[in-house]
Amino acid sequence: MRVLVIEDDRQLARQVTRELQRAEHDAIARNDGAEGLQAALEHPPDLIVLDINLPGLDGFSVLQRLRADHSTARILIMTARGEVNDRVKGLKAGADDYLPKPFSMNELMARIEALGRRAATPTATDLLIVGDLQMDVQHRRVSRAGKVIALSPREFDVLQVLMQEPGRVFSRTELCERIWQRQHEYDTRTVEIFITRLRKKLDSGFDTPLIHTLRYVGYTIRPPVELGAKQGA
Repeated sequence: MRVLVIEDDRQLARQVTRELQRAEHDAIARNDGAEGLQAALEHPPDLIVLDINLPGLDGFSVLQRLRADHSTARILIMTARGEVNDRVKGLKAGADDYLPKPFSMNELMARIEALGRRAATPTATDLLIVGDLQMDVQHRRVSRAGKVIALSPREFDVLQVLMQEPGRVFSRTELCERIWQRQHEYDTRTVEIFITRLRKKLDSGFDTPLIHTLRYVGYTIRPPVELGAKQGA
């Protein structure tokens, strides 16, 4: 896996890069936001480890530019421990996961390996359909009523889990375990943020929402026809 580390602490950047290379990843480092963004755009990586507090162009700006450019890289942001607002802001801007500093190298590597894995269970078909929403699993493309929708890797993972079992209600805990393969104190908020991001992208310009919340239970995806049939029953 090709990994780009964007971290202004040169010693930490070297340590992370060495660990990644030991794990047989193709890893390089950049030490400021502008250089990191340029490297990500010129030679798109599979995964980016991105510090938030960067000189010049900060991590939030790098993240926003990458997602605006429809980067499909999985992005792990690093934030100061206790800075919950930074984590929420980063996830809303398009990050796939976060890791508070200070952290152990083992924890970082575990997060990176988890991001590199597919979250959904294998499916017998390459095409998932819920109402007018279609997902091409093999090419990781999503469209609604023929309109292509750009999703981040983790947004795609969350949607794929829901679309594999339309009508089934997934609890926040189950989605956390399926997608992030772990539990921690901010997981439920993380799921809420990703569901909000998906709703904004999937429902923009359409009258009928597809993803629904069952209060205190979880989330499900259902086609509009099914909803209408239930209301008329």
